[in-house]
Amino acid sequence: MSFAPLILNSNADRRLKQGHLWIYSNEVNTQASPLKDMAMGQQVEVKNNSGKSLGLATVNPAGLICARLVSRNTKYPLDKSLLVHRIKQAQGLRDACFNKPFYRLIYGDSDLLPGLVVDRFGDYLVVQISTAGMEAVKAEIVEALQQALRPKAILLRNDHSARSLENLPSEVETFGDIPEAVEMEENGTRFFAPIAYGQKTGWFYDHRDSRAYLQNLCKGKRVLDVFSYVGGWGVQAAHAGASDVVCVDASETALDWVSENAALNGLQDSVSTIQGKAIQVLKDLIAAQERFDIVILDPPAFIKKRKDQKSGEAAYRHINELGMRLLGRDGILVSGSCSMHLERNTLNDIVRGAGRHLERHVQLIHQGGAGADHPVHPAIVETDYLKAVFSRVFLP
Repeated sequence: MSFAPLILNSNADRRLKQGHLWIYSNEVNTQASPLKDMAMGQQVEVKNNSGKSLGLATVNPAGLICARLVSRNTKYPLDKSLLVHRIKQAQGLRDACFNKPFYRLIYGDSDLLPGLVVDRFGDYLVVQISTAGMEAVKAEIVEALQQALRPKAILLRNDHSARSLENLPSEVETFGDIPEAVEMEENGTRFFAPIAYGQKTGWFYDHRDSRAYLQNLCKGKRVLDVFSYVGGWGVQAAHAGASDVVCVDASETALDWVSENAALNGLQDSVSTIQGKAIQVLKDLIAAQERFDIVILDPPAFIKKRKDQKSGEAAYRHINELGMRLLGRDGILVSGSCSMHLERNTLNDIVRGAGRHLERHVQLIHQGGAGADHPVHPAIVETDYLKAVFSRVFLP
């Protein structure tokens, strides 16, 4: 099988040789290989300026990232066979790291399938496609997952904002009977994950390791879980022995699931909820002179684009200062961020700065990131987006 060539400019192959998968539009020799003549999602053979083949990529002619490498060997295009191979490679890692089938099965670039995310909930799979290249082989993705894992059903939650960047439609498709929510387990705690209507795939596996660390700190403590969603942090804290857990979220539906998940574990007496916008709820709790032993802040990304850097960092500073003001003596602050543009050292500095503004001393006792089902691609910094800083905060 032959593929149209995508010719790179001189020295534009350097990042690809180092392991990166992305090709930017300004790296392409558009006179030798006009991007405008290529179709969305088309597979092309990438060549350097001297004609050496670098592998196969899928194309988005209109994007800043105009191509993504999917194979280093032109004998193996992106088709069902390669998909099955990559899925089994990914599954091997997860099965080696987790003893139950609840994890992110495919993590895009890190599993050499750029634009594809698959979360596994036992016999159910939730899929998100974000690139034209993966959209072009959508049927093959479903077939490969069915062959590799034999799931009861597959849900394609292609209703997320990332698809608009590649001019892909927002849609939801099902293959098999999909329930509204599925039962899963994380760190020994049972949950209902609302896969049909919840955020993204219905659950956030990425903070698994940090939530496990949290459990070591919770016994007998009063815990505040802000931006709780369905209770991933808070319910696990209660399961680990926290005496009182308060979950805060703007979504009434999410808090209904918190209550369901607390009851699922027999923890309904120790978990309560407050609906409202986080900033206002925190201010109200401060005004009421409430105090907590542990405050967890796991907000959505405040910095989605570079232009949001200044305002986003200010938002992180504000939320961390409010959280600290609710801590009791020698309290623990857990400050999370899923903003790829916020560097770990910057988050540490924000936490330190919030402490100094309140004339409190901050000790960083643990720094967490994503678990093994979100492996970092060492050449793609964007895959290392998650941060969780555990700090002891006290009056010096």
